[in-house]
Amino acid sequence: MIKLVLTGVWVCAITLASVYFSVYLATAPAPAATDSKQSALELVKGETITVPIIGNGAITGYFLGRVSFMMNKDMLKGVTLPLSEMTTDELFSLLVGNKMVDIAHIKSFDPKAFREEIKKGINERLGGEYVADVMLEQLDYLSKEEVKESSAGQPKKVGKPVKIVETAPAAEAPAPAAH
Repeated sequence: MIKLVLTGVWVCAITLASVYFSVYLATAPAPAATDSKQSALELVKGETITVPIIGNGAITGYFLGRVSFMMNKDMLKGVTLPLSEMTTDELFSLLVGNKMVDIAHIKSFDPKAFREEIKKGINERLGGEYVADVMLEQLDYLSKEEVKESSAGQPKKVGKPVKIVETAPAAEAPAPAAH
């Protein structure tokens, strides 16, 4: 009989302890939001830029891009220059003289290296580690011919569609019975 009472007391003690610790952990204060790395960053939206692509001494097309930046909030407090215009200017400077995007060999484009080059260039220009992350929002290329067609109001020429999936020919259905 004593063993049964001691077992009951032991089960009650374990149950009370587990309930106490689960309530304690559930009501523990959440870590402060200011401690997280994400809250120390601020989004700086980039402007859409158009960069002419020059080949053989003539414009062959246009590179359209919009890039935004996650920047250090604390460091931005001391900046008095307009960030959006400055980042656009730096991005344009990086893309015009640099063959970072080669339209003829688009498969060799490395978005990670592109982001790192932009981050490095802007941080050098600002003189510190202002940019934490670069986000590519838009990367498009328009050929000179496409721009001329759209500005002249000509309808776009649509080529013959290419079948991606071929379906097997259906078995011939039996001829409908005559009534």
